[in-house]
Amino acid sequence: MLKKYRLRDYRFRLVAYVVLLCIIGILVIGSARQDVQGKQIMGLIAGLAVMTVVSLIDYTSILKFRRIFYLMTVVLLGLVLVPGVGKEVNAATRWIEIAGFQFQPSEFCKILIIIFFAAFFMRYREKLNTVWTLFLSILFIGIPLGLILLEPDLSTSIIFALIFAVMIFVAGLSYKIVATLLAIGIPVSIIGFIMMLRESVPFLQPYQYGRILAWKYPDKFPDLARQQQNSIIAIGSGQLWGKGLDNTSITSLKNGNFISEPQTDFIFTIVGEELGFVGSIVILILVILIVIECILIAKNAKDLGGRLICCGMAALIGFQSFINISVTTGLIPNTGLPLPFVSYGLTSLISLYIGIGMVLNVGLQTTKYRKEDIV
Repeated sequence: MLKKYRLRDYRFRLVAYVVLLCIIGILVIGSARQDVQGKQIMGLIAGLAVMTVVSLIDYTSILKFRRIFYLMTVVLLGLVLVPGVGKEVNAATRWIEIAGFQFQPSEFCKILIIIFFAAFFMRYREKLNTVWTLFLSILFIGIPLGLILLEPDLSTSIIFALIFAVMIFVAGLSYKIVATLLAIGIPVSIIGFIMMLRESVPFLQPYQYGRILAWKYPDKFPDLARQQQNSIIAIGSGQLWGKGLDNTSITSLKNGNFISEPQTDFIFTIVGEELGFVGSIVILILVILIVIECILIAKNAKDLGGRLICCGMAALIGFQSFINISVTTGLIPNTGLPLPFVSYGLTSLISLYIGIGMVLNVGLQTTKYRKEDIV
């Protein structure tokens, strides 16, 4: 499992981007809610330790346990739905609490599902475009998606679907199949959006309809739209340089408690208000650089499995960041997703560091090394 690697092949640039993004997140979290800042600092330290260990483990050895990881995914997501085990928060059961310890299984499962499909698609690469392999692929992603929708957690299920779509495309899905899916998917998506506005989609919950309608018609649903509208106002009020971290300005929407749980899903609101346009752009640039670095490592991966791990992580970080920022700026309806490496949440932070550790290991195996270079 453990191999010897050259120090110069270690992607310190990727580590620097991630750590810098985390440090900014810790500073903003402290401004949003001081009492949880210490936990996030501990999460950063633990995450770096876990990332370092994982980065030194041969990812091909990890891929061999794909069946176990998939079983863990199904079991963890299933436990959330068990009465007495799953904890309900804001009309959704997404957490497991055991002996006072609380975590969100779907965050870990994002990484587990990337590992599983990296191994699955690598094994069935030559048969990927056959009916049987496509059926199995849809079945394997459909089970966790169904369990997540039962929580309900539509936003996380969308992230799972997007990760799967990126990975199966990178694995070699036929362009004919892609074109057919787009030809069917685009009209279906338009029809689905119209049905959502008419409250005709059977699997959506009342609160989800409320968020969609509040986003579309904020004047008609002021109570439901208040959080998102306040977020837009707060970001705009930051202007170029922001009001400063830990400011005491009476004009701050954060200080007036107009933003609920600003340290988690709406952390970008605090970034916009207190660090301004410049701080927001720094966050965006760092996220983009992390995604690009994952893609560059994928490009030079020694095999398909490594390439899929990197692309899966790039999809996770990229799409989740896009959705989070789009919510806070009012581009899409309100939904609960953390901003990777920035939002408060130890489950999310540690799981992301595990994923980055695997990407780093892929990067360590992109070139052959000489014995004298080993450290």
